[in-house]
Amino acid sequence: MTRLSAVVRGLATAVAALLAATAASAPARAKPEPTAPRDFVALNSVDPTIIQEIRYFTPHNFVGERIDGYQQPLCVLTRPAAEALHTAQRKLLSQGYSLKVYDCYRPQRAVDHFVRWAKDLDDQTMKAEFYPRVDKTRLFADGYIAEKSGHSRGSTVDLTLVELPAKPTRPYRPGQPLTPCFAPEDQRFPDSSVDMGTGYDCFDTLSHTLDPRIRGEQRANRLLLKNTLEDLGFVNLAEEWWHYTFKPEAHPDTYFDFPVSHRSLAGRH
Repeated sequence: MTRLSAVVRGLATAVAALLAATAASAPARAKPEPTAPRDFVALNSVDPTIIQEIRYFTPHNFVGERIDGYQQPLCVLTRPAAEALHTAQRKLLSQGYSLKVYDCYRPQRAVDHFVRWAKDLDDQTMKAEFYPRVDKTRLFADGYIAEKSGHSRGSTVDLTLVELPAKPTRPYRPGQPLTPCFAPEDQRFPDSSVDMGTGYDCFDTLSHTLDPRIRGEQRANRLLLKNTLEDLGFVNLAEEWWHYTFKPEAHPDTYFDFPVSHRSLAGRH
């Protein structure tokens, strides 16, 4: 090998080493967040009169903290489900009521957050309100927590009724004393809704929509919500008076994971 060849080879080796070191030290490019399909919409763009109280954006839920994937307090749904809620809202407004949504589309990462929490048996922070009569070891077996949720398909919504004019909701303060979700209405956490017999996300058999122990005004309120929504194509989950799925679902076999945010909707192609 000539001296010139050796010099050239040495320079090439040095350049290759420098490039490798530069590549190794460069920060990894962040993976872009998934975005929503084009048939997903913000509910307030279809009906701005429906009240939104997105509980999983707040610490007032059975976990006790904001849930993964909820970047904004926003209800996102497939357009057919949102338009059906708009029709329901028009009927209810004429009767002196408004819908209020607690949760709509739910990312898979939020469901994963629920699963991690359920497996942490030492975390009983919110038990006194949301599951006072259920042992946490039973959450999976009793069906309160699962590794997949229909909410992630985009046509399922958790909601209630509010009598108009709507009263403001008292903000939840982490650490405040908790009251069982099935306590009498004047003792439960006030959320401005009509009396449904239990609060939202109450892990108890009293939450079953047609539980025979729920009578009088509480039963009438549940039936008003149920009948109004079922007339428009929604199907109730019998174990949860607040849970409805619009049928046929636009995405019956797909569990999405884009964040709950306006950006997820704006960034679509």
